[in-house]
Amino acid sequence: MNQPNNYYNVDLIQLLKGLWRRAWIIALVAVIGGVGMFSFAFFLITPKYESEAMMYVNNSDISVGNTSFSISNAELTAAQSLVDTYIIILKSRATLNEVISEGELDYSYEELKDMLSAEPVNNTEVFSIDVTSENPKEAELIANTIVKILPNKVADVVDGSSVRVVDYAVIPSEKISPNITLFTAIGMLLGAAISCMVIMIYLVNDTIIHDEDYLTETYELPVLAVIPDLFDNHKNYYSSAYETREEVKK
Repeated sequence: MNQPNNYYNVDLIQLLKGLWRRAWIIALVAVIGGVGMFSFAFFLITPKYESEAMMYVNNSDISVGNTSFSISNAELTAAQSLVDTYIIILKSRATLNEVISEGELDYSYEELKDMLSAEPVNNTEVFSIDVTSENPKEAELIANTIVKILPNKVADVVDGSSVRVVDYAVIPSEKISPNITLFTAIGMLLGAAISCMVIMIYLVNDTIIHDEDYLTETYELPVLAVIPDLFDNHKNYYSSAYETREEVKK
């Protein structure tokens, strides 16, 4: 007993030709997707701004005012290791609650913590403090309030160490999110990909023989007769008939 064949033969050349003939559909859907994502990013996503301050880890064991002297790698490593400690102190509940009180902020500790990020700069003793907010002035205010409060908090926790300000935060002039160009590009790519997928599914499941060339090229079968498409030629047919009647009248 013959088993049914559940496999489909896909002609990649015909598939590509089908996509090419419908390229205008792909382009149209890509434009619609790009416009949709652009509108979503521009009108529905609230812009966010980031303000950055930088501070330097100062260790009293390796700092003697303005005196010049050599510092060993072990001492530099010790100073760099303090960066992680200072970042933990920065994000502590005691520090952030004081920032909220000092800056008169309408945030909880958890909300403010989610707005902050801090990390070493190029593996040095300098670390950056980044504050993200929907209000650029608020981002600058929070960052500079942290810069004001953190040195005293560090001095209370870590003996013989402190931090110094490298750069104060400024009011950001450009938003960091959303990236409208990226959103638009993603929308266009998604639109093109989805339209291509739908068209390919349609072509693979299309069992209609549209022309004799496909039949002869795919199955190598002789074509005995071709039925003309009267729907495409009916205008020419009636036009020819009308012209013939006019000639007869003459």
